[in-house]
Amino acid sequence: MKQLVFVFLGGGIGSMLRYLVGKWLNNPNVDFPYGTFFANVIGSLLIGIILGYAAKNDGLTQEQTLFLATGFCGGFTTFSTFAYENQEFLKSGDLSSFALYSIGSFAFGILAVIGGMYLIKLI
Repeated sequence: MKQLVFVFLGGGIGSMLRYLVGKWLNNPNVDFPYGTFFANVIGSLLIGIILGYAAKNDGLTQEQTLFLATGFCGGFTTFSTFAYENQEFLKSGDLSSFALYSIGSFAFGILAVIGGMYLIKLI
C-alpha cells in the first residue's frame, strides 16, 4: 500500500507540472503541440537520469524510484495526449506535422533516455 502512495504522489505532481508546461508552451495560434513534445522529451531525459542513478550503486531506494520514475515521470509524460494530437494531425490532413511530431517524439525521447543514462555514467 505504501508503494501506491509514492506512485500516486509522484504522478500527481508530474501531472500538475505537465498541465502547467502545456499552458505555457501550447499556443492556440500554433498548430504544433510544443508542450506535450517538451514534456515527453524532458520526461524521457529525467527517467534516464533517475533510472541510471538508481542502477548506479543502488543510488535510490525503491520508494524514491517509484515516486520519481513511475509516479512523477509517468504523470509528467503522456502517450495518450501524444496519440490524440497525432490523430488530429491525420484528421486535418496535416501529414507533415504528423510525421515531424511522431518521428521527432520517438527519436528525441529515446535519445533523451540514452543521454540521461550516459550523463549518470559520467558522474
